[in-house]
Amino acid sequence: MISFRDISMTYKVARRKQGLAAAFKSLAKREYTYVEALKNVSFSIDDGEIIGYIGPNGAGKSTTIKILSGILVPTSGDCSVFGKRPWDNRIAHVKRIGVVFGQRSQLMWDIPVLDSFDLLRDIYRVPDAQYKKNLDELVEIFSLAEFVNTPVRQLSLGQRMRCEIAASLLHSPQILFLDEPTIGLDAVSKVAVRNFVKRINKENGVTVMLTTHDMGDIDALTDRVMLIDRGQILYNGSFAQMKSKYNAAQILTVDYDTRQEISTLEHVALLSNENGRAVLSIDTANTSVSQVISRLSQQLTVYNIGVESRPIEEIIAEVYEDFSL
Repeated sequence: MISFRDISMTYKVARRKQGLAAAFKSLAKREYTYVEALKNVSFSIDDGEIIGYIGPNGAGKSTTIKILSGILVPTSGDCSVFGKRPWDNRIAHVKRIGVVFGQRSQLMWDIPVLDSFDLLRDIYRVPDAQYKKNLDELVEIFSLAEFVNTPVRQLSLGQRMRCEIAASLLHSPQILFLDEPTIGLDAVSKVAVRNFVKRINKENGVTVMLTTHDMGDIDALTDRVMLIDRGQILYNGSFAQMKSKYNAAQILTVDYDTRQEISTLEHVALLSNENGRAVLSIDTANTSVSQVISRLSQQLTVYNIGVESRPIEEIIAEVYEDFSL
């Protein structure tokens, strides 16, 4: 469905030094620098996949989405969505895709949300029956009823983002590009968005490309991730394998009889041990959690055991560091 082949994108950016003299000088002769947002990027996405597209700020994520949605034409390389270049026929292309830019709004600022929805219905030429069905469903799922008649400028960030996501789905797109879709959302709203994305993917086969800094979204929704940094793809593969590789250590908390002592265990580091509570780090590349628990149970009277994995944000930070160019 989506093919991205050796795409490069270079921006021409005006530069000038600080100060009034430099400002006047720039009027006569401007100086420019060139920024490579993408460097020979290639990937493909199959029908019905949910892909996580991750990377630090300025890595090239939004540029990729803009090329795929037909907003930008790349400097070199080729791209196809539904077998056609997105920028060749933008009007036909956008009828089959939905796009949410967390930092950009497709809603009219000074009119009620529902009026913006009606305008989008006319732009996309959505049949009345389909529009009513989609609108009713989206209003219920994202709890929009209380403010759907409120001007967009009076909404909170979280409320606006829920409306933005709903707006991108009114015309039943086959591909959904989500660029920071859960920014500003509370925990309940995030869960609602994630559940809805899963639902349209499973029931309607909607292909989803998700860029986000919220690793909870990636963990909950995606099977495959692509890691980009400085305009180049550094990793393209299973998210589960990435977590497994970089989550070799797990934390074990053990409450035990204070009259006893913990002996040294192979492949286990004792992080702390006070008042009958020990915290241990297990090297799961060389031993299993169950084996460690079994050995502890043989030497101690254990009252309680807790197992924790590393936070997903720590894993991703380590991946960035290892793959940094």
